[in-house]
Amino acid sequence: MKPVLNTLDIVVADIAASIAFYRHLGLDFQVDPSYAEHAGCDLPNGLHLMLNEEKFTSTARPGWTRAAGSPPIFLAFQFDTPTEVDATYAELVAAGYTGSREPWDAFWGHRYATVLDPDGNGVDLYCPLPGRG
Repeated sequence: MKPVLNTLDIVVADIAASIAFYRHLGLDFQVDPSYAEHAGCDLPNGLHLMLNEEKFTSTARPGWTRAAGSPPIFLAFQFDTPTEVDATYAELVAAGYTGSREPWDAFWGHRYATVLDPDGNGVDLYCPLPGRG
């Protein structure tokens, strides 16, 4: 059997803040009260996205510590129209999240914007530009 990537795991500092951020993007995380430092979300494309607080991660992986200066991860959410990209970016910034790059028409043919989640991970918002993608 060929291996299949089916789970992405993001280590976060504050699970509630991260869940609130990703809910703005339509993700519905499930939290088991017995593991309050962990949340999971099944995505429509078959992937499973997990959020784990550092405490939970170090319990599950003894000896683990966040590497100093480790680069953040980037997630990308595809939208249907440039208007949706712009509106979602504006909604997130208005909700108090940090905009890293305002919406722009990228040279590779996408409308693109980047916001930061509560842990500083880049979250790209994009869609193919009409007639280019």
